[in-house]
Amino acid sequence: MGRVRLIDLSMEVYQGMPVYPSVAKPVIVDLENHEQMARSMGTDKFGVTHLPNHCLIVTGDHVGTHIDSWGHVKPDAPRAEGIPLEYCYGDGVVLNLTHKQPGDEIWPEDLEQALAAINYRLKPLDIVLLRTDAARKRFSQEYLTDHPGMTKEAVHWLLDQGIKVMGIDAIGFDPPVPYMFQRRKFWEAHRVMLEREYYHLENLCNLDQIPVPYGFKVCVFPIKYRGASAAPVRAVAIIEED
Repeated sequence: MGRVRLIDLSMEVYQGMPVYPSVAKPVIVDLENHEQMARSMGTDKFGVTHLPNHCLIVTGDHVGTHIDSWGHVKPDAPRAEGIPLEYCYGDGVVLNLTHKQPGDEIWPEDLEQALAAINYRLKPLDIVLLRTDAARKRFSQEYLTDHPGMTKEAVHWLLDQGIKVMGIDAIGFDPPVPYMFQRRKFWEAHRVMLEREYYHLENLCNLDQIPVPYGFKVCVFPIKYRGASAAPVRAVAIIEED
């Protein structure tokens, strides 16, 4: 076995970052600084004026790189604590969809063409990563609108291949909100969950840094938030090198 290279596919979470409409923005602040912590604990009286501090974090469950639970859409389905771990580690496949423009829809034929380009056939429980390069704009407000999105037909097609987890390097899995309203097609990729179990990742990044389109592992283990509709993940591509 050769060396293992880890590629971080997770977005940094910070105050002021662009978030999906109606999602609570993150607040990350020191609850007490190091000196205040020493005074709170009383060690300053013994000459120890600097103690480890801690922070207060308030955030929505759909901020940063996260995985949507089945219960995010289907009211009687399991929530974030019920996301099966066995689906969250497996063989990764990157599909290059960088030719798709902001607002474009991703159709089954787009996925088939991307697979043909890398001469790969999907197998059950592959983790499919949809590379659009929209994440390059993640530090600007353009990130909210400058991305393509999945159609329900494309999601069903992947599910028919045995895929349970798929993800995109964009703020949303569907097309941007303004385009959905133009087409009168509202969160159709999400709403596939009303019919079938599946899980998708949003706000991935660095898919362009994965050196091969397949032949690597992906880990997207979620935090076990009971009752949440989604959970943050630290998404990582694991590359074995000679």
